[in-house]
Amino acid sequence: MADTVRWLTPEEQRAWRGFVRLQERLGGRLGRLLQSESNVSPADFAVLVHLTDVPEGRQRYQDLARALEWEKSRMSHHIARMAGRGLVVREECAEDARGAFVVITDTGRAAIEAAAPRHVEAVRALFIDHVTPAELRVLAEISERVLRNLDEEAG
Repeated sequence: MADTVRWLTPEEQRAWRGFVRLQERLGGRLGRLLQSESNVSPADFAVLVHLTDVPEGRQRYQDLARALEWEKSRMSHHIARMAGRGLVVREECAEDARGAFVVITDTGRAAIEAAAPRHVEAVRALFIDHVTPAELRVLAEISERVLRNLDEEAG
């Protein structure tokens, strides 16, 4: 089995480890900024962003969990905490008694509207301002290609 492993070359390992470390550090820094300045956790922000991107600010639990790559239990617990803070509500699905929707509330909209400007300022300061437009295009192309592949494998 060890003979079939395609070990990373030093260049591949440098790129992969740098990418992982970049994600960890950016995610950590952005998360701390969101929490301290907006009282919104990174997980709250992810849920609220997804809900503001869909019609009527509502999405089925399972679709939201899939979009966020969350397990069912994590989704249920986190949505319950957000509902307790008034950011979202749970609505039963009339067509499917087993299904439910997560719906953003006015409080949730206010939270994302307050957090978004600070978040985008931090994204610019920590990342966008340090890459060229050409590098940004290449990064977008790489990200889109890898995401397409992940979506195809999941389907």
